[in-house]
This record gives sequence, structure tokens and C-alpha cells, in this order.
Amino acid sequence: MRSASRIVSLVFTLALAVPAAADEGMWTLDNPPAKILKERYGFTPTQEWLDHVRLSSVRFNDGGSGSFVSKTGLVMTNHHVGLGCIQKISTAEKDYVATGYVARSAAEEVPCPDLELNVLVSMEDVSTRVLSAVKPGASDKEAREQRKAATAKIEKACADETKLRCDVVTLYDGSEFQLYRYRKYTDVRLVFAPEQTIAFYGGDPDNFTFPRYDLDVAIFRAFENGKPVAPAHYLTWSENGPKENELLFVLGHPGSTGRLQTLAELEYSRDVTYPGYLSALERRRAILQEYSKRSPESARRAKAALFGVENSLKAIGGYQAGLLDPAVMKKKAADEAAFKAAIAKDAELVKSVGDPWTAVAGALRKAAPRANETLFVGFGGSRLLAIAGQIVQLVAEKEKPNETRLEEYRESGLASLEFALYSKAPIYRDLQETTLAGQWVLAAEKLGASHPFVKTVLAGKTPAEAAKAAVDATKLDDPEVRKALVAGGRKAVEASTDPMIVLARKIDPLQREIRKFGEDEVDAVIARAAERLGPARFKAYGKSLPPDATFTLRLSYGTAKGYPAEGTLIPWKTTFFGLYGRSADFDDAGPFKLPARWVEKRGAVDLATPMNFVLTTDIIGGNSGSPVVNAKAELVGLIFDGNIESLVWRYIYTDEKGRAVAVHSKALTEAIAKVFDDPALANELMGR
Repeated sequence: MRSASRIVSLVFTLALAVPAAADEGMWTLDNPPAKILKERYGFTPTQEWLDHVRLSSVRFNDGGSGSFVSKTGLVMTNHHVGLGCIQKISTAEKDYVATGYVARSAAEEVPCPDLELNVLVSMEDVSTRVLSAVKPGASDKEAREQRKAATAKIEKACADETKLRCDVVTLYDGSEFQLYRYRKYTDVRLVFAPEQTIAFYGGDPDNFTFPRYDLDVAIFRAFENGKPVAPAHYLTWSENGPKENELLFVLGHPGSTGRLQTLAELEYSRDVTYPGYLSALERRRAILQEYSKRSPESARRAKAALFGVENSLKAIGGYQAGLLDPAVMKKKAADEAAFKAAIAKDAELVKSVGDPWTAVAGALRKAAPRANETLFVGFGGSRLLAIAGQIVQLVAEKEKPNETRLEEYRESGLASLEFALYSKAPIYRDLQETTLAGQWVLAAEKLGASHPFVKTVLAGKTPAEAAKAAVDATKLDDPEVRKALVAGGRKAVEASTDPMIVLARKIDPLQREIRKFGEDEVDAVIARAAERLGPARFKAYGKSLPPDATFTLRLSYGTAKGYPAEGTLIPWKTTFFGLYGRSADFDDAGPFKLPARWVEKRGAVDLATPMNFVLTTDIIGGNSGSPVVNAKAELVGLIFDGNIESLVWRYIYTDEKGRAVAVHSKALTEAIAKVFDDPALANELMGR
């Protein structure tokens, strides 16, 4: 991978408090950039067009995006989004991550043990209901609790009435609240996945770069009542794909951005949050790499986790590089100064806004000394410990009124939480023991041996001894044991002698204390500040800026377009010629080695077929698996990455060199039909 330092010295065009520039924007579907699209591209999306692409789009609830792509319920996303399911249905004897998977019949479509898909059915502005719940004179903490209670009430009433998943979404840093209603699908079956070595071709060295040669795709089928879903809306396939400079759209669920954050928040991420994350991720990578060396089976078991850690390291490293760039921070400081100056000219705004910047900075100064506690005091390091923590907290929270529960245990989200909690996915004890011991080693280093959390989890043992004792005797790898504990309620959990439950009971008050500190002393202050800044921003600019990403459905737009780099030009697309050429350049070795079937089928493939392409659409993590569509709402590609220059988009957008990276629609059907010998699936995708 090329160094993230290449982000520096870009020419940035976005200002915090000015209308969106270039092709910037992750727009909500109720506020599309219609005026910009008409003026810039001569295209106006109709309500029918917007409804169609919204109802065709799918959120993978464990992180990622996708879309319905056939009238028979096929759902397409990235291989790396579907990797969790692919690994969970694999065994030592049948490693579908390594070999790929092709269902040759309906009977061979394998159920995923815990995959939930969401489709956004409708949206409703509930800002007045949430904001009016805050009583005059309320403190920051009281205001947060009042907003939280109002949100929980709205979600529960919606879920009770509609039987849908209902989430109140915070937009514009708390200035707007939308009620999103989702249809859920929990019977999801794997239909197709290539080998990971072609889905992630070039491996870690090519990650976040371009040119690329990845077939990063996985195809599932959604079922309801035992039958394939027949969606009223799905994306029709474009056989020819995109053209250079063509207007294109991405529909997806970007995770989070920080473009509207204060300068103090950016500095805190740069100086505290990201260094802590990177240190923990580097340690976890080393642990997983050592574990993988034990045997081929160990490598298989750790593969998905190691992929996730390495991907996160590069992504967060890119975000950090952006914030370490003096040009970025200078621009952000200038933006904030300009915004303050604009407010200062309006006496009414000066009175209503006050000085939220100082309040935010003060809250973050309080947070900094406890940053390591926030990172390590909890149920991290092991799926088994995380399960135990959920059980302990779930039975306690269910006894409380819905409005006062921890947010993840509200009634509106319980079905999804319990669906994941009772997953039958395999849990490998040796891997759990290794990662838990590693987590506790790092916790002891960062918190100190005398910290209550460290003393609690180690209890006089070494991290390895403590982890082994907890993992060896637990029965929480059995989902029926988990169900019985939850069904038995607080009494059963308090009486349990399972070592993971015993440990979770001891950790729970420590975790709750640090969480309460963060919510009351930091989050509440920042949320109240945002409430003041939001109206000022709206008054000056309305909705000419989209809200920061929140893992909710967004529309972004741009064109298929190459870019200059390293003294040359990067083309807008690659081809199968390039794939085989890259393999040859590296003597078909390492991450550039082609799977056997790709070597065998070379003569059957049209090597001129486009494989990957780049476009200027605004994306971030969470957009993986997003469909790329043209103005006719035809699917022309599949987002799977951004180049290294796009990582700074978390904070500031530029299309000088930053690009989203996608799989070309022709590459998908060409490979499925000719390399994987499944013309029936290719025809189903193309509606034949």
C-alpha cells in the first residue's frame, strides 16, 4: 500500500459553513441535491426515481451496504461485507473463503446464521417531538436524558404500530431527528462468492490503491416465510456498464464522517482517539498473525478477524494522516473562524448560540485522562466475553422502563440484538483465549496493574492464565445456554457460575461507570453544543450541506473519471488484461497469485472486459457493497473501496485525486458465467 502521507498538500475546496462543492455530499433521500444535479448535469431525479432506488437499497446490519438485483430476491454486496457469513458456514474441510462458493441449485443456497438485512421503507421528521421534550433550563445531562426518553418512546410506538424496525436518526449534529422505518430480513442465504484471493486481489499491498483488479462481490438471496423474497423494487442490470465522464450515483450506508465537527473535536481525534485505536489494532494484528502461524486451520479461523484489523489499520491511519496534515487543519481552523464571524454579525444568533466551542473543548479536556479506560474497560477481546456482557446487561435493562434503558437495549432494537446473540455461528475457544489474553495484556499496560478493571479481570493471574480459566470452563458457546440465561432473567444470571458470566457481572459496574462519565460529562455537552450550532448553520445556509454520515441510507453522485498521480495519469478503468498482467509482473506469487480456476479459464474470458473503475462519488466506510447506478437507475457497478487519497474524505472532500473504487458490472457477469461456469446466475442477474 502506498503511504497515507500522500494525502498531504491536496487542494481542498470544502468549507465547513458554505454550500457543498464539486461532487461532494452524502445526501439523505428526503433532501437530494436536485438543484445541483440540474445545474451541473442537466438531470433531475423524480420522486419515483428516488423511491425506486431507496427501496432497492439494502443495509447489512453488521456493517455494509447492498441492493436487491433481481425479482427473485438476489441481494448483492461485497465479498468483504459477506465475509462473516462465508467464514461462519465454512469448516476445516470446506473453507469457502479460500475456495469460493457457487450454489448450483436452490437446495445448495446456505443460510447465514445471524445476518440481518434492512430496507428503508419510510422516513418522518420527528425533530419537534424530540427537541420539545427538552425542558427549559435543563442541564446538559438532563437534556440528554430527556431527548433519550423521547426517542425511545417514538421508536417503541412506531415498532408496536408497524411491526417494522424503527430507528430515530440524529442528523446535523442533533439539529434534526428523523424516524426511519425498516423492513427486516433475517433468513438470508449465500448464493455465490468467489475466492478471497480474487475478491481481495493484491491483498494488503494493493488495499486503498488504484489501479485495482478485484472481484469483490458476494451474492445472497433473501427469504421470507420460507420463500424467496419477490421485491417490488430491484435494480435492473446494465450489460455495458458505465462510460467515462458519465453521471453516476451511489446508494449506500456510509458509517460516519466528521465534516461538521468543531476544531477541538478534530484535534482530540488526532491527538487521543486515533493514536489509541492504532496502538490497540497493531497489537491485535500481531496477536492474530502469531496465532495464524500455528497451523493452516488456525489461519483459517483467524482470517476474517485479521482482514478486518488490517483494513481498519489502513483506514484509520489514513484518517489520522489527514488530521496530521497542517493544510487540512489550517483549512478547518479557517472554516471555524469564518463560521464564528458569521454568527458574530447577528446579535440574535450571538445570544442564542453563545460559546459552544469552549464548552466542547472543556468536555474533551475532561475526556482525555480517561481515554484508555473508555477503550479498555468493558467486554472487549473475546466474542464469549462480549456475549456474557450482553446477557448481564440485557436482563438488567429489561427490568427498567424502556425510556431509561441503555440505548442498545430499547424495545425497538431487542429483536435484532437477540437474533445476533443467539447465533449458531461457531466460536473457536483457542482463538478466543488468545485474543482475550492479548486484550488484557494491553489493558494492563495502558491502565496499570493497580487499576480496578485490571485487578478484576486478572485476579492475581497472568493475562494468559486468566483468559484460559475463563474460556475453558464457559458454556456460552452454546446458544441454548445463552437463551436459557436470558429467559431466566436476573435471577438466573446472578445465580450462574459460568466463569464468563461471573466475570461479566464484575466488569459491568466498571463499564457502566466509565460509560456514564462519557455520556454525562462529554457526550451531553457536545450534543447541547450541536443543538446551538445547528440552527445557526441552518439559518445561514439551510440544507445546502448534507449531514454527517450516520450508517443510514445516502445518495452521492459523481462521474467515472481518472486522475493525475505520481507524474502520470491513472485511467478510469482497468481490464482483465491488467489482472493477468499484474499476476505475470509478480511471477504469480504472494497476494498476486491467481486462483487455479482463473488460470484454467483464461482462454474463455474476454480479456478486454472492464474489471474495476473509479468515480468521484463521495463515500466512506459503510459504503462497501453500495450499488453504482446510472441516471436510468440501472446497476453499472459495485463500490468496494476508495483510493488512499479518498481517506481524508472523512473530514473534507476533494475530487482532485480522491476516488471511490468499484467493480464493473460487465466484470461480474463475465466472471460468473465464464470463470465460475454459472451462466444461470449471470442470466438471473441480467433479467433473462
